[in-house]
Amino acid sequence: MKTKAEIKANQKWKAANKDKQRLYRYRSYARKFIRDMSSKEDLKELKCLIRDREKEI
Repeated sequence: MKTKAEIKANQKWKAANKDKQRLYRYRSYARKFIRDMSSKEDLKELKCLIRDREKEI
């Protein structure tokens, strides 16, 4: 069980780091999709998207 101080610190971090929190959530969704739900067609499309994105960076 978390203490009141831990809960407050957690809330403060979440409020100050909304962008990081969104990044972590989306990364988690992407990994879950690739690992557990994607088809071969999905993976082919993702590979193309990744290659295109790497060229941009």
